[in-house]
Amino acid sequence: MGKFDGRVGRSAALAGCILVCRLCMGQQSPAEQNSPVQSPPTQATPAPASPAPAAAPTIPAPAAPLPDAPNAAPAATTRPVTAGANVPKESAREKMITATEDNYDYTSLVFAGFIAADSFATKSTPEFHQGAAGFARYYWHTVADQSVENYFVEFIVPTVTHEDSRYYALGTEGGSFWKRAGYSVSRGLVTRTDKDKATFNYSEIIGSAAAASISIFYYPTKEQTVANGLRNWGLDVTYDSITFVFHEFWPDIHHMIFKTRTNKAIANP
Repeated sequence: MGKFDGRVGRSAALAGCILVCRLCMGQQSPAEQNSPVQSPPTQATPAPASPAPAAAPTIPAPAAPLPDAPNAAPAATTRPVTAGANVPKESAREKMITATEDNYDYTSLVFAGFIAADSFATKSTPEFHQGAAGFARYYWHTVADQSVENYFVEFIVPTVTHEDSRYYALGTEGGSFWKRAGYSVSRGLVTRTDKDKATFNYSEIIGSAAAASISIFYYPTKEQTVANGLRNWGLDVTYDSITFVFHEFWPDIHHMIFKTRTNKAIANP
């Protein structure tokens, strides 16, 4: 267990650094986020020249709904859902797109590089050997592992079980730090259905197990053991749990750094 714990600790730190960098680069400036859209001024209608009865008052066009109005059409979202956001149910096609985007996102490829470097340094798979060719073997195996896991957890299993694999943040109004931390960690075991009801997270647990079982078959024969499969399953679930925690608390970190507003808690976590 010592080697497993070491990999989890190092991977958690790397995941945190990469996720913060990704979110920092993807955020808009406060001026862009908080600047309302200005409507063009309405031209005043000139009064009639000849005497006439008073004209009926002009009825202004209904104002467009505010961006955070409950019935406003929500913008497209990625896997994490901001606290208070109103998002539609994901179709099977959208789940597949989300998983694919996660696979080819540059941060996923960078994170795979760090995991591969850790495995390379510790010689976790001796059959891959060392040198540039050895590192390349570690890297493509790690990318393949991530891709298989993403498709099972975010697309295949959720489509079969009708689950919503996105993470719904509680937000600052969702309770204390410990409540939010407990909630985010618990999302590894509890998720939503497509009908917005709480359910056991079959997508995470079964999807990760299926991915780990399949992944070992493109490793050297000596590495195709039950112990390695269980280790990879545990690492997959651990990585996702760490990601949930960062998705929950990133708005707080962003608020402290950029002094932007935070959203309200979701109505039904």
